[in-house]
Amino acid sequence: MDLRDDLLIEIGTEELPPKALKSLAAAFAQELGEGLNAAGIGAQSIKYYATPRRLAVYCQQLPLTQASRMIERRGPALAAAFDANGAPTKAAIGFAQSCGVEVAQLQRLETDKGAWLCYRSEEAGQAAAALIPERVEAALKALPVPKRMRWGSGETEFVRPVHWVVALLGEQVLDCEILGLHAGRITYGHRFHHPQPITLQTPGEYVRVLAERGYVQADFEARCALIKEQVSAAAQALSGYALQDQALLEEVAALVEWPVVVTGHFEPHFLEVPQEALISTMQGNQKYFPVVDEHGALMAHFITVSNIASHDPKQVREGNERVIRPRLADARFFWQQDRRHALAERIDSLRSVTFQQKLGSLHDKSERVAKLCSHLAETLKINPSDALRAARLAKCDLQTQMVHEFPELQGIMGRYYAQHDGEPSQVSQALEQHYWPRHAGDQLPQSPLAQALAISDRIDTLVGIFALGQRPTGTKDPFGLRRAALGVLRILIEGRLALDLQTLLQRAAAELEPRVPASAAIPELFAYMMERLRAYYQDRGIRLEVFEAVLALGPTVPLDFDQRVHAVSQFLELPEAQSLAAAHKRIHNILKKTEGSPPRTIELLYLHEAAEQQLHQALERVAAVASPHFARGEYVQGLTALAALREPVDAFFEQVMVMADDLKVRNNRLALLAQLNDTFSQAADLSRL
Repeated sequence: MDLRDDLLIEIGTEELPPKALKSLAAAFAQELGEGLNAAGIGAQSIKYYATPRRLAVYCQQLPLTQASRMIERRGPALAAAFDANGAPTKAAIGFAQSCGVEVAQLQRLETDKGAWLCYRSEEAGQAAAALIPERVEAALKALPVPKRMRWGSGETEFVRPVHWVVALLGEQVLDCEILGLHAGRITYGHRFHHPQPITLQTPGEYVRVLAERGYVQADFEARCALIKEQVSAAAQALSGYALQDQALLEEVAALVEWPVVVTGHFEPHFLEVPQEALISTMQGNQKYFPVVDEHGALMAHFITVSNIASHDPKQVREGNERVIRPRLADARFFWQQDRRHALAERIDSLRSVTFQQKLGSLHDKSERVAKLCSHLAETLKINPSDALRAARLAKCDLQTQMVHEFPELQGIMGRYYAQHDGEPSQVSQALEQHYWPRHAGDQLPQSPLAQALAISDRIDTLVGIFALGQRPTGTKDPFGLRRAALGVLRILIEGRLALDLQTLLQRAAAELEPRVPASAAIPELFAYMMERLRAYYQDRGIRLEVFEAVLALGPTVPLDFDQRVHAVSQFLELPEAQSLAAAHKRIHNILKKTEGSPPRTIELLYLHEAAEQQLHQALERVAAVASPHFARGEYVQGLTALAALREPVDAFFEQVMVMADDLKVRNNRLALLAQLNDTFSQAADLSRL
């Protein structure tokens, strides 16, 4: 009979790191679940719970014992186990004794390789209660904790000091020691509302008892949802909307066990400061939720989440208002001070800021980017003077007090300061947008000037760092090259810019020489960017073989590459696609085995077979239609036209021997296949499909 029960493991700690809480809890549940599965006592379902002071895993319907298993031991061969009279030898007797049975109780194992004595028995499974503690310890050791702590006089290490451990299997307390503490059924509630011990009878009552008696909402996801709902309601009461960034929401949920929303206010004159700066200090420093109106304009309100249900909410509100006021005053001070000097006055100060030791200062980088941006000006129809101006001002806001205090505002503050200085609007916008996309899925720069500046800035970084041999390895990417490479590709493809990537890289390399030998790094960098492009398409559901088929032709214009990829994907939906791809592969293999270059001229005189004559005629008709499409980059139309070749190609390979004995006939057929190969290969190498 399969007996099962629920398991609860809770580790009570001092306050856990909020930004890591969710990942720690999820990892604990995953590691423990995998350990229990490996031990043969996997639960039907597993859920984690997490608060600032506890990590817990609840396993439903865990087997109380492992399943029994059959054990088979092979003994001596039958020929060595019995003598000529059939009496057991010393080998048989010794084997039986090692198994704890008589020779007569042994069985025979017969295979195609021979026959042996063997012993079979059923081994009962171990009790889950004996297996769980070791699995828990292993799961805790495997948690992604960069640095562990010790406390007291013991040698135990964990992310934070541990104060209690609960280990319940059904109503039974597991008799074990975890992280230096003996497990029990005692947990603790909220540090202030219910610091007294709480006795748990069964795992299933854990969440309910903590909520009803302990003032603890143990379910992390439920706590997030509760906070989101309460914050939204509070903002609605202010006739506004709360900015609830998911990362901030989860961080706040990791700071409280019993969330209570508090609404606060600040003086309207602080709204003179760019709202991004006020939002950054509220979210980053104070973990507050800003409130905006229906137009997205910041209101003089904020919402915070307290970890205590105060008897005097007014004091809590006033305390938070006192705390936020100096933060807002600092932002206002930075805003006022920074505007005393125009961005252009800070250009020279970039000479003192090192971009990279061998690549020079930020001023050096800005000048290189300015030249690249000027080169793109004509292609993208940009005013050359705007291109130079934007490139030279792009990094100047890094020298302001506001960006020094809030680095995440780089570019954003550049736009505000440029507007204040009276710079052209397209230049101001480019200062912010050249940082786009900041992360995967982020918006792209909108104007041609911003696109040119974004591309130039990233290309300069990529070429320079690759020239120094500092390609990203593993998780180390200090210059954000993965993000930069993908950003360039996205801008070129999604921004519909028909720019040659090889040309961009070569021009950037020319600007870096002779400081560093950058040209030699271009092949490696181009290959690296193609790897990023592969990942880009995989994320969008494009089949790998489609990407490889296009890559085989080596297009260097990402927009053209993209058009080919989508055309080939559509081509594969045609019923003729697989047959033509297989035929192209066959053609490719035949031509590859031909010594020297295949002949290119087809002599009609030597087209003897009807099938080859029909293929030649069909090829001329199709090429006349398809080739102009391919030449204009109309790959969908060109590939669709190739579908008409399916029947004549199939008939050719069924009825014609390519490698004929007559050399002239053979060369003529190879020339026909070479022209067919050229026609097939105008969008992608279809033989790779």
